[in-house]
Amino acid sequence: MDNLELKGNWNIFKGKLKKSYADLTDDDLMYAEGKEDELWGRLQKKTGKTKDQISKWLKGDDDYDTSPTGKR
Repeated sequence: MDNLELKGNWNIFKGKLKKSYADLTDDDLMYAEGKEDELWGRLQKKTGKTKDQISKWLKGDDDYDTSPTGKR
């Protein structure tokens, strides 16, 4: 996922992340232009998933399941 796509859809992605990962705080989900790598790092640390897994899940790729339960 490129930075433009992340920025343009961030509010949608943020809602999806909050719904699935209740332990994510507003600080964890803070988007700051130019600091996308820090955001990805926070998400990876909290979810235990790779950037690629999170990105595909946010975009709705059914081949990847990054839900907290590991179940579809």
